[in-house]
Amino acid sequence: MSEPLSKIPSGMRYYFGQEARLRRAVEDAVVSVFTGWSYEEITTPSVDYYALFERGMGREEAHRAVRFMDGDGRLLALRPDMTSSVARAAATLFAERPRPLRFCYAAPVFRQQPHSHAEWRRESTQLGCELIGPGGAAADMEVLAIAVEVLAKLGLWQHCSITLNSVEVFNGIAEGLALDPAARDEMRRLIDMRDAAELGRFLTPRTSSATERAAFGRLTQLSGKRETLHQARRVITNKRSTNALDELEQLWKMIEALNLTDRFEIDLGDVLELDYYTGLVFRIYISGAGTRVGRGGRYDSLTANFGRTEPAIGFVLDLEALTDVLAKTDSAFAGESNKPNEVVPLACDDEARLLVEATERRRRGERIRIDFASES
Repeated sequence: MSEPLSKIPSGMRYYFGQEARLRRAVEDAVVSVFTGWSYEEITTPSVDYYALFERGMGREEAHRAVRFMDGDGRLLALRPDMTSSVARAAATLFAERPRPLRFCYAAPVFRQQPHSHAEWRRESTQLGCELIGPGGAAADMEVLAIAVEVLAKLGLWQHCSITLNSVEVFNGIAEGLALDPAARDEMRRLIDMRDAAELGRFLTPRTSSATERAAFGRLTQLSGKRETLHQARRVITNKRSTNALDELEQLWKMIEALNLTDRFEIDLGDVLELDYYTGLVFRIYISGAGTRVGRGGRYDSLTANFGRTEPAIGFVLDLEALTDVLAKTDSAFAGESNKPNEVVPLACDDEARLLVEATERRRRGERIRIDFASES
């Protein structure tokens, strides 16, 4: 079945003029922040073995990739994610480099199936950074501080919210209940939906105490500032989860020391898509955006897939989501980014003289437009 060439596939789009300039300005601004923190840019292959992403992202997420067969029968994929490729590079190409490794990138990723109706694009650009080698709250805070600086540089800090959680809070609860993988995924889904009643019904055959069920049900409501951690300690008592709460509290103290608490929030009910991570997870939201504009977290076990186990943390921002929200706001950044230099029109019957004048004006940095149709 042939498709009309006047149309493009669903989930794709063109960018032109003012919008294209804004995208480029956002990308340049974000990468300049990464560079300021000594992150080195890395470029990874756009096409790679599908097994890389299945191992790095997990089967469910990797299954969204655009897949096809190589000439030798190996299954390939258009890159659906940058972190898997960077983790492999750290464990192989950069195995002997001193730690920490600091990588950053601005690269398109592709998905056959979008995450949701709100995230409809099949091609998007990830702006991200990865810190590989150090663990602990200080390394976590470095990555969060970079995200804060990016949002401030784009004029979006006053419009953002960054939610924090740790996968180990949920993992400790699931371990204590001895949940099999299917039941674990179902409990995670119910918590993420904030459905306390349905969660209670799910827990009934798995817990003997109505008080315990009610306590776990409160997970769906636990969000806020530092008091959220104190509330959680009254609900959660297993060692694995309480260790995670301790780590979150240590990180929160650093956020307080930097006077950033206005835009940060702890959300223990945000547990979807956690298989990728091993500790801290965070999401970045902007008022006016239809979905999150960024996400990140700690993934200490990922490089083990490629032969070397070491701590790692990073985050990505969605360039298209940032551009969309900036285009709708009165941000000073968006205004400045969309002000090209005034155009100097040039026209002359003497084509040689016309091109001489054009090149001279360009050397002076002027924006020109040759009008070949005009008379002198």
